[in-house]
Amino acid sequence: MTIKKHLLLPAIFITIFSLSFLKAEGQTLSSSISKQDSILLFSYFKGNGEDGLHLAFSTDGYTFKALNNDKSILTPEIGPNKLMRDPCIISGPDQTFHMVWTTGWTDKGIGYSSSEDLVHWTKQQYIPVMEHEPEARNCWAPELTYDPTSNQFIIYWATTITGTFPETQTDADKGYNHRMYYVTTKDFSSFSKTKLLYDGGFNVIDATIQKENNSYIMFLKDETKAPKPEKNLRIATSSSLIGPYSKASNPITGNYWAEGPTAVKFNGNWMVYFDKYTEHQYGAVRSKNLKDWEDVSDKIVFPKGTRHGTIIRVSNLVFQNIQKELNK
Repeated sequence: MTIKKHLLLPAIFITIFSLSFLKAEGQTLSSSISKQDSILLFSYFKGNGEDGLHLAFSTDGYTFKALNNDKSILTPEIGPNKLMRDPCIISGPDQTFHMVWTTGWTDKGIGYSSSEDLVHWTKQQYIPVMEHEPEARNCWAPELTYDPTSNQFIIYWATTITGTFPETQTDADKGYNHRMYYVTTKDFSSFSKTKLLYDGGFNVIDATIQKENNSYIMFLKDETKAPKPEKNLRIATSSSLIGPYSKASNPITGNYWAEGPTAVKFNGNWMVYFDKYTEHQYGAVRSKNLKDWEDVSDKIVFPKGTRHGTIIRVSNLVFQNIQKELNK
């Protein structure tokens, strides 16, 4: 069969053009990432936390794309229910990533593991932070913050201890009446005694702390359901990581119920992402001064089914290594 030249040349041209376009598109994505000082990495769970840790990334703070085809990177192995809810990851001064998580609905401890590359993790450890409290009902949404002044980590979470804080005790939400508690550690082997971190005079969960200049900013959820439902996010501040913290601000979120805040300062704005859990989607608010907040929920995109996550910055090198390891 003879192929005429006037038919062959356009076909070759189209093929070369298509390959060049695809190559350029890949180079554009790679270039856009390489131009960033850092990548935003988001750790989250899906469903009830049965399959474990998920990761997503963003270069602009608005669109987050799942890594590993949105499959779990780490499967939960500890706790009676073997769940990995509310995963919180931070980068320590030892160039190691440390993670804590909720292991179950009624556990008196939390999960811990560490990693050098965010793909391979150490043996999972159960930290019994509330085992000494016979009336403790739970340990929810633990978070980590490193304190360079004392060269130690603070781990904090929400617990209901039956019989405490009767002034805010109601039958709503199955009688849960949380406050924030904490321990400190330098090596994740030995821990301080558990102490109260925050009592704002209301049922509180899901605190996360960021430093701004000489202040520590605690983003938290007012979990009050009765007599008047709140279920919103607020801010408290302190000059010390372990408090005392101020009275909580007015709500920074809208009328929908919100939980699981995580915050980062990016391109001059504070971004607070949160789980709009009754609507099964993610939301966000934005501020330049931590006082005036704009709802930007309609501008963000997260993987479908994202639940209560936390956000950190990672270097381009770390991010590229994650991709390399996941693609093996």
